[in-house]
Amino acid sequence: MENKAYWIAFNRVPGIGPVRLAALIEVCGDIGAAWRASIQQMQAARLDRRTIELFLEARRTIDPLAELQRAAAAGVDVLTWDDAAYPDALRSVDGAPPVLYIRGRILSQDEWAVAVVGTRHASSYGREVARVLGAELAQAGVTVISGLALGIDTVAHRAALDAGGRTLAVLGSGVDQIYPPQNRGLAQAIIGQGALVSEYALGVRPDANNFPPRNRIISGLSRGVIIVEAGERSGALITARFAAEQGRELFAVPGSILSPGSIGCNTLIQQGATPLLSVDDVLEQLNMNRIVEQHAARQSVPADPAEAALLAHLTHEPVHVDELVRATAMTPGQVNSLLALMELKGMVRQVGVMTYLRA
Repeated sequence: MENKAYWIAFNRVPGIGPVRLAALIEVCGDIGAAWRASIQQMQAARLDRRTIELFLEARRTIDPLAELQRAAAAGVDVLTWDDAAYPDALRSVDGAPPVLYIRGRILSQDEWAVAVVGTRHASSYGREVARVLGAELAQAGVTVISGLALGIDTVAHRAALDAGGRTLAVLGSGVDQIYPPQNRGLAQAIIGQGALVSEYALGVRPDANNFPPRNRIISGLSRGVIIVEAGERSGALITARFAAEQGRELFAVPGSILSPGSIGCNTLIQQGATPLLSVDDVLEQLNMNRIVEQHAARQSVPADPAEAALLAHLTHEPVHVDELVRATAMTPGQVNSLLALMELKGMVRQVGVMTYLRA
């Protein structure tokens, strides 16, 4: 618990983001030692003079335990790089935030997530497409991720909720500072069927500079990103860029070549994004057709030590069944049987004849 307090405290230090914090931890050994770092250790972590001055000032004014108690009193959960519950999909991307503030709950099933984003100035066409996609993704067991903005984001969140599904909203402010204010009721509903998520500390007000960086979290939490409607300068295109950098599948909804609100999507398609004609395009390309079946299997079949042993020898690189037999000393029949069950659970994926990788 004390370590978590240091993570939260670091999140209040100007100038120390993911890269500099990782460097400090590498030099000092752990988060607590990093908070107590000497000036020599700060220099070894390549902190510049101004950042060192800000860090020293922060240590004089920030009480880590008080910050932790503040979060607890607000009913906010905090996930850090140290926590097993930190979303794996996000952990693997460059610039993953060291701290996430959560109002609501992030569940294991939220690993099957797709972002639905777009312009704040949505047309009736864009709103209807967002409503259909949000509802049909939710009905398929997919968690809908968006940014709580007016327009496309709002419609996607609401459609997922109305369909009885889960949705996560990533904010450009503290999770106690709802923006826009018109969506306070929606935010409260999301807390009940998903979560509000932010890298920004409690009390941080919405600021124009906060929104572009938060888009890397929207795409980072997702397996794929759908741009529903976007003008030439839409912020949704920033999310599209992050999606491409993170290796996420990018989908764009085609629109009229005469509509300014469709210029962004049509350009993305021209540049190689997958044109989205129905939710089936997403489910098939992301191999999500069996989500409900996979989730039910995870809930009904208890964890098996043999599965864990097999999983330990699987990575994101393809491995042949024969190699797994040799590595685990199991029989071919045992390995094949376990792999079939693990594929049903969504733990592994077959990518060739008798060849598997970790999902």
